[in-house]
Amino acid sequence: MKEDEFRVNSDIRSPEVLLIDHENVKRGVMKTVDAIALAEEASLDLVEVAPTATPPVCRIMNYGKYRFQQQKKDKDARKKQKSHVVKEIKMRPKIDKHDYDFKVKAIIKFLKEGNRVKSSIFFRGREMAFLDRGREVLNKVVAEVEEYGKVESQPRMEGSYMRIMIAPIATEPISKPKPAPKVIVKKAVSSDKPKEELKIKAKPKVEAEADVKKETKATTKPESDAKPTAKAETETKA
Repeated sequence: MKEDEFRVNSDIRSPEVLLIDHENVKRGVMKTVDAIALAEEASLDLVEVAPTATPPVCRIMNYGKYRFQQQKKDKDARKKQKSHVVKEIKMRPKIDKHDYDFKVKAIIKFLKEGNRVKSSIFFRGREMAFLDRGREVLNKVVAEVEEYGKVESQPRMEGSYMRIMIAPIATEPISKPKPAPKVIVKKAVSSDKPKEELKIKAKPKVEAEADVKKETKATTKPESDAKPTAKAETETKA
């Protein structure tokens, strides 16, 4: 049996167990067969959680669900341990500005990723006489990264190195602002005009011209209404 596994149901060897039921109620010492029967009544499992106790401690639980939750916790713990490690940035007491700026940016990057950073000053030979210079460099680093990390330990000597430990500052993730709701503007329709008028479409040009001709013909007088000519008047007198 593996270390992370438990004896379940009929695999439990002890004839008696101290039972804790699925409602976390301590039932006391009873026979193992009776404890298994209670677990079966609840459609659950009897799990030996403390095999070295006298008698062994058993719980009634859903063993499959318990195993799944434990595996998930272990996976999350390994992932967290792997992603958050200690990074080390080494400098010299007489570091030039370009190199210094580059390494400070690296420290800030590591802190933003959630990693702890060990900043070290390496002293070689006679440089050990200038420890104050190394302390000044480390204090300057701390001042420049204070927005992203806090000092866990003050500068201290470890052999030829002067070191400090900087831990990231926990920050809440910035939530994106929600977009403003869209405003739909409906086109106003005048209530004075009936709906039928709004649906009328302009007549075609040909149809409009035909209507004009009809109106012109209707206004023209018929020939019967015209005045008689001079010849007609003479014939009438005779």
